[in-house]
Amino acid sequence: MIMQTRSRNFSRSTSVLGSASVLALSLAVLVGCSGQAAENDAPPPQVSVAPVPVRTVSQWDEFSGRIEAIEHVELRPRVSGYIERVNFTEGQEVKKGDVLFTIDARSYRAELARAQAELARARTLAELGRSEASRAKRLADLQALSTEEYEQRRANADQAQANVAAAQAAVESARLNLEWTQVRAPINGRAGRALVTAGNLVSAGDAASVLTTVVSLDKVHVHFDADERTFLRYAEMARKGERPSERDGEVPVQVALADESDFPHAGVVDFLDNQVDRSTGTIRARAVLDNKDRLFTPGLYARVRLLGSGQFQAALVDDKAVLTDQDRKYVYVVDAEGKAQRRDVQVGRMADGLRVVEKGLAAGDRVIVSGVQRVFMPGMPVTPTLVAMDQKAFVPGAADKPELAMTEVSTTPASADASN
Repeated sequence: MIMQTRSRNFSRSTSVLGSASVLALSLAVLVGCSGQAAENDAPPPQVSVAPVPVRTVSQWDEFSGRIEAIEHVELRPRVSGYIERVNFTEGQEVKKGDVLFTIDARSYRAELARAQAELARARTLAELGRSEASRAKRLADLQALSTEEYEQRRANADQAQANVAAAQAAVESARLNLEWTQVRAPINGRAGRALVTAGNLVSAGDAASVLTTVVSLDKVHVHFDADERTFLRYAEMARKGERPSERDGEVPVQVALADESDFPHAGVVDFLDNQVDRSTGTIRARAVLDNKDRLFTPGLYARVRLLGSGQFQAALVDDKAVLTDQDRKYVYVVDAEGKAQRRDVQVGRMADGLRVVEKGLAAGDRVIVSGVQRVFMPGMPVTPTLVAMDQKAFVPGAADKPELAMTEVSTTPASADASN
């Protein structure tokens, strides 16, 4: 009897559990279906699309370079002595001829005075020698003086005159030494740090220490290296008359500094080296730029670009629209049915602020330039908003949300949002 009661209770419990399981499964199916229906009812995401323009462009080759001063002077003393004064403000511009350092000049003034006295003495002796030689000639003409005596007096006069020339040279040397106690700027430019301060002893000659440096500023050089292939391509174009030779000083360059996205500074190539560096396989080139506004400082990193081809027709696309899948580049285009389709592309260099598309796009193709992270898969319907390709990307609904617009401008891989 007890066994039958337990069996009935077990059967009743099993029936209740089975009913509960069926009910839970039914609820899960209903929730899933309602979620799928809600997802299917969601509107297509909004994206900004731009028609692909085809324009006449010229491609530029970009190089890395350094700004260098055209003139760079290490100022060293030409005479020895103690530094009396430092006469310039470190880091400021100086003019050619400005006195930058003053060396104690007392001993050099005394040396100049001694040399001048020696010159006066030599001139007196030279005058006496000329008088004696003149008298000796008259006596010799009257045969009152031997020829030997006359020639001796004339030689003495010539020697005295030579002593005058030597004394004059000594005076000039002493005057230069005195002048060099004032160490002057040899060029217009900007002075560096004073490496020697007042009271220090400096020496001339091979052991002369650097007092400071001065670099010119009105114009600057940009040194950069080109690889062999680029050098050979440019040489071939010059032979065909498609571009001037870099050796003629007529090749224009555009330069940008590290904080500049475009290339606002113009110059010309004024030097191309006479050989390729065997260790690097590059050849050194140099451009010259005006620096009237003192923007360029020697040592700055610079990006240099040269015209790398003639004009040609090219499809262009906003660089932010180009996505990467491992080693392949692609964009999303919107087809006639309003669906986003993946299009593999082959891209080239930048031109006029846009990326040259060598293969994969045609004029008028509508490329998604903003909101591409909302496209989870090819064939997905989207709501396109038309913008110009070179216009700042428009983000639907972000007019009153500046932070959203800033986020949408940067390209985010589609997989990043899909995972969320």
